[in-house]
Amino acid sequence: MTNSSASGDSRLALSAGIGCYLIWGFVPLVFQTIGHMGVGPWEILCHRVLWSLPTAGLLVALAGQGRHLVEALRAPRVFAWLALSSLLIATNWVIYIGAVNTGHVLEASLGYYITPLVNMAAGALLFRERIDRLGYASMALAAVGVAIQAVAMGGLPVISLVLAFSFGGYGIVRKRVAADAQTGFFVECLVVGLPALAYVVWLQRSGAGHFGHGAAVSAWLVAAGPITAIPLVLFAWAARRIPLSAMGFLQFLSPTIGFFIGLAEGEAFTPLRALSFVFIWGGAAVFLWGAWRRARSVRIAVAEATPAE
Repeated sequence: MTNSSASGDSRLALSAGIGCYLIWGFVPLVFQTIGHMGVGPWEILCHRVLWSLPTAGLLVALAGQGRHLVEALRAPRVFAWLALSSLLIATNWVIYIGAVNTGHVLEASLGYYITPLVNMAAGALLFRERIDRLGYASMALAAVGVAIQAVAMGGLPVISLVLAFSFGGYGIVRKRVAADAQTGFFVECLVVGLPALAYVVWLQRSGAGHFGHGAAVSAWLVAAGPITAIPLVLFAWAARRIPLSAMGFLQFLSPTIGFFIGLAEGEAFTPLRALSFVFIWGGAAVFLWGAWRRARSVRIAVAEATPAE
């Protein structure tokens, strides 16, 4: 591969990474729009799952991964792991949808600032990954930020912690399971798809469902599927092609967008809450600095080990 083509691939992968996090950043506005039409979090979640299925199936077909899908469905261990990951991501989704529709966008953004630090701690505890001093410093700063947020709110930031640990747990499970991104996501949608379909059918028959009650609400509910599937695929594609340090930086785009959405919508932002975010941002900055240093060390080591032509 020539340098120019490699550079082009890197730019395309970076664009894909930015694209996925921009979509995730503005997703609260989509769910708020659907919520303002009277649709509750559970109904939004179920439609999100159901309309993700055809999108995920199309992506599996385009990638030619039909054989991998059959193998995943036939392997009890793989299927069990994916069933667990589907429950974790469904929990994350419904809590997030409920949060952004009840004036807790800031608390939701806090959860996704914490997630990378939860992943770091999990890596050390479960995968025996080494944490350096910068890693411990970033987690300590985040812990102080969460403690201050608890004082500011008069209790633990439950939404933030559930979002961080459910998404962190999802990442841990997907790290263990032998299934690629598209296949795994399709199986996850299948697992939660049956109860989601049952709930939607029950709602529609009882007259409480919103699908079909107007073109606008129906279109938004259908759009929730591609809006869910597309950024996940962009993320999986980009993560394999650009440095982890770059992905580490990009992952803070979406909660930052969410943070400013919460501010723009007038959510309470007291000086104490502001101080908690200062510590969280400090932890994120130290995390990014450590990731950049590690990536730089690897590049230097590789350069020194490569013989000159």
